[in-house]
Amino acid sequence: MKKILLSLVQITVTVAVLIWVFHDPNKRAQMGIALRAADYRWVGFAVLAYGMVEAAAAVRWQILLKVQGIHLSVPRMTGLFLIGMFYNQFLPGGTGGDIMKTYLLLKETPKKMGGLLAVMFDRVIGLVALISITGTLIALRYDWLSQRPETKRLLWILLAVLGSSVLGLLTSFVISGFNLVHRLPVRFPGREKLIELSAAYHLYAKHWPGTLFAFGASLVAHLSTFATFLCVAYAFRARVPVIDFFAVMPIERTISALPISFAGVGLREKIFQIMLHGLCGVPEAVAVLIGSMSFLVILACCVPGGFVYFFYKPSGQIGHVKLHEMQREVATLEHEISEKE
Repeated sequence: MKKILLSLVQITVTVAVLIWVFHDPNKRAQMGIALRAADYRWVGFAVLAYGMVEAAAAVRWQILLKVQGIHLSVPRMTGLFLIGMFYNQFLPGGTGGDIMKTYLLLKETPKKMGGLLAVMFDRVIGLVALISITGTLIALRYDWLSQRPETKRLLWILLAVLGSSVLGLLTSFVISGFNLVHRLPVRFPGREKLIELSAAYHLYAKHWPGTLFAFGASLVAHLSTFATFLCVAYAFRARVPVIDFFAVMPIERTISALPISFAGVGLREKIFQIMLHGLCGVPEAVAVLIGSMSFLVILACCVPGGFVYFFYKPSGQIGHVKLHEMQREVATLEHEISEKE
């Protein structure tokens, strides 16, 4: 029931923000002019840039699996990765792809714990890389980002979310480093996840060269995502300096990833409208188009994962399983594994 209510709220917010962003007929007319005048060769470069995102993320995924001693064939590993990419974009919440990927991976390997840890640490190391990039960009461009009241508000939202993420990571590091996880009460919220994180930290710290390489792949993936949006901006002839555009991107990436609207639709456009128009002088209509077109590029690049899933059959399984059944089975395995630890 909670998931249904959350989905309804997300849909309502998405529709409301889209109406807010696109209701002005003058702005829509300007969008039409911008679309006709666009240099679509840059959209092609955007597709290539997002291909680099997928390639870097796939390399990271392969490294993390190898550290766990999980060796899948290249077609199987690639298929799981593409399915995860597809459902992360097309399911509400941004983590549906992880559930799909975890479930299918656990069907492919007897190393259940290793599969869970690889998927979890894939998220963690991506978050650490994003925090590193964001901290660097904010340090370089804080005064510029906070020069207007509306952009400063968005910056502070980013800092609040970023601070919460850093606090959560530091807490999990401390609990893991001092081996406190098993002293937590059985009903402590998130205890099972902390047990998994603790095991992941110890293993990936032990295999630090591979972990460092995976971190580097995460940096490449995030920066390539930024480049994807920048290429779309250039397609609409918004000549924003690279450092300025990249400084805006963590704000958009972080806020649009919050479970407020469906896949960040509407929020993304509004954030670009505020940031690019307010700080870079990009016309509001063009700023909105940058957000929408970039999202369409990402969706187009993730669509192959849907076709892969249609034909993908886990070992020993006939037909497909519903998402809620996957969630239940993954949760059961997590509980069983945490009880053994």
